[in-house]
Amino acid sequence: MSRILSLGSALNDIYLIDHDDLKPTEIGEESIFGKILVGTKVDIDKLSYEVGGGGVNSAIAFVRHGHEAVLMANIAHDTAGDAILKVLDQEGVDTSYIDYISGKATGASVILLDSKGGERTILTYRGASKEFSNFEAEDLEKIQPDWLYITTLRGDLKTLASFLKKAHEMKINVMFNPGIKELEQAKELLSLLKYINILLVNKQEAGMLVPGANLEELLYHLKNYTKTVIITDGAMGGIATNSEDTYRFGLYADVKIKDATGAGDAFGSGFLAALASGKEFRKSLIFASANSTSVVTKIGANKGILAGKVDLHPMPIQKI
Repeated sequence: MSRILSLGSALNDIYLIDHDDLKPTEIGEESIFGKILVGTKVDIDKLSYEVGGGGVNSAIAFVRHGHEAVLMANIAHDTAGDAILKVLDQEGVDTSYIDYISGKATGASVILLDSKGGERTILTYRGASKEFSNFEAEDLEKIQPDWLYITTLRGDLKTLASFLKKAHEMKINVMFNPGIKELEQAKELLSLLKYINILLVNKQEAGMLVPGANLEELLYHLKNYTKTVIITDGAMGGIATNSEDTYRFGLYADVKIKDATGAGDAFGSGFLAALASGKEFRKSLIFASANSTSVVTKIGANKGILAGKVDLHPMPIQKI
């Protein structure tokens, strides 16, 4: 068992689920929810209240795998914040480093979900999760984690750098899954990658950091910055290297997608959960893929997160 600190967002996810009014309509190369007209009332089939955010989702994944998980995130003193704490307490996540932000509400997303096709649009109010500058890297001395797992800090590279450098000083392993706000600062972000052990991005995100027309070229360039790189590519699977072995992998299973929310968080945290348990690189990739696949079969970003002892079937994965 490892002690893993998750640094990221905590949100309430409010699902509005319908089978016909949210059916996507094609307009050129874009899709919209075409049956919702301005000024009208629309009856929704189902309403579901969940919790999410990269910090919450990853912490839940770690405890379900048998690790000791600590969450560092911002919420507010409101009912939404209370709902997040209740779920985290039920899961067994250490919430003692969650901070309360005054003057803002707990972050929330309203997710419009087509129950037939699984298509969704997410309206997000970041609220208390918009900023992370209140967190101090010196707290790593108190927490003493074996791993630090960081999701997007909404472009706050100053806070990111302070945590990465402190973790490096303390010899804490780091896995990082950046968001668009970090990737938009590519030059500065690349300079920080020397402090991390594992980088997780998708193909489009990788292309924001380095040149490359395909996964192999993108991986070739990114591995010059950090030892382990994983690049996912949706239904095409992905590619990964730990500087010793390189794998191309496909989907764990072809399943009907009910809700893709949290799929990336499930892959990243699933990979680290397995790796921190002592599983080899290849098996950790398989568990990550299985975890992501399980999550998209349920509504909610963490309902389908797998336990560590689940039996897995073979999947397409090839050493290259």
